[in-house]
Amino acid sequence: MVRPVRTFEEVLNISVGITVVGIINVDEKAQTLTTVIWQVLQWKIAGLSWDETECGTTRVSILRENLWVPDIHITEFTEEDKSPITPYVYINSTGFVYDDKLVRVASSCRLIIYTFPFDVQNCSLTFETYLHDTVDVTVTQSTTAEEVLEESLNEIRTEGEWELVGVDIVPTLLILDDRNYSQVIYYLTLRRRPNLYVVNLLIPSCFLVTVDLSSFLLPPHSVDRSAFKMTLILGYTVFLLIMNDLLPATGETTPLINAFFSLSLALMVASLLETVLITNIYFNSDQYSVPPHWLSVLMLKYLAVLVCIPPKIKNNKVTIFLNQAMNTISSRDLQNMSRGGDEDADADADADADADAEKPSPERVLEELKNVRQTLTAIRLQLDKRFQGTKRSQEWQEIGMVIDRILFGVYIIFISVSFIIIISIWTWESSY
Repeated sequence: MVRPVRTFEEVLNISVGITVVGIINVDEKAQTLTTVIWQVLQWKIAGLSWDETECGTTRVSILRENLWVPDIHITEFTEEDKSPITPYVYINSTGFVYDDKLVRVASSCRLIIYTFPFDVQNCSLTFETYLHDTVDVTVTQSTTAEEVLEESLNEIRTEGEWELVGVDIVPTLLILDDRNYSQVIYYLTLRRRPNLYVVNLLIPSCFLVTVDLSSFLLPPHSVDRSAFKMTLILGYTVFLLIMNDLLPATGETTPLINAFFSLSLALMVASLLETVLITNIYFNSDQYSVPPHWLSVLMLKYLAVLVCIPPKIKNNKVTIFLNQAMNTISSRDLQNMSRGGDEDADADADADADADAEKPSPERVLEELKNVRQTLTAIRLQLDKRFQGTKRSQEWQEIGMVIDRILFGVYIIFISVSFIIIISIWTWESSY
């Protein structure tokens, strides 16, 4: 019933060893880790020993209730211990007690999921006593970290989402109210297997973004392009709703993959709005006013070169083919035309006696020619006006083409940078 030492001044040394046999669950939202470990405690009972030859055995098993058992606990416990009860412990002939039992540990762990699904977590299991300080009890490790890792990898039975990749052991001292408590901290390094999330989340999302990128090859003024993009946005939204259960939920940090999905959806929406804008420019640009000078210079002189659109050679000349001889017709010419008409009429007098009477007078011919001239002048004015409207419309269309090419370049840069970051994180975490 008391601490098994020869004198009360003697410090009892308790060694702690563990073996991880299962990683059951990692809850990102609750920030908890559930594992199954073999916990081995060893301590010596002073004065308890026997002769192996005389007694015929090196160890015996007795009820735990008949011995003093240290109050070793794990400080990260978050739930009631539901481990199976082991009523017996072993005592060997030298007086050492071996308390070996299976423990289901539901411990708190600060999970950082920024690099999900390529994240590596570091969780701790701190072994200490409830009441005994360093004056009475010291807690030490029984094996090295390399031995714990090797034995755990040989004994582990679960092949789930997480794998154990490292173990570190740090003896430390806790100071509370001028009392020192001995501790041993086991750090378990866990790595998530990302294959499930890469196949179900990243690859389909990259496929949809690539298909949306290929939609820029469609004519920008085509109505089918906007319908195609709306269908893609709808499909991507349904995809995110279906795969929402696979994403971790925590209020501390936002995973990088969530930002990737949000940016992908934002780019799809931006490309749809840009397609609507360009379609409107192509069909209604003749109703717009002249583009501002600064906008024309910025888009057509600088940004067009940046996105590899060659400038178009503008021709401001207007060629209207008119019969210039009509503007220089004189009365003498009209009289000659009339005299020639009279000679032809005399020659044909036998064929048609009334033809000369029906010939128009010179004044009437001049009046008709003046009407023709006015009509051609009006046509020329309309052509000039139409040409000016076409020039304004073409300038707006060129601006729309530059905007379309800029967004296409932004899309390519975003996809390239995203792929490089994902592959880099995956490679770095895999080589841990």
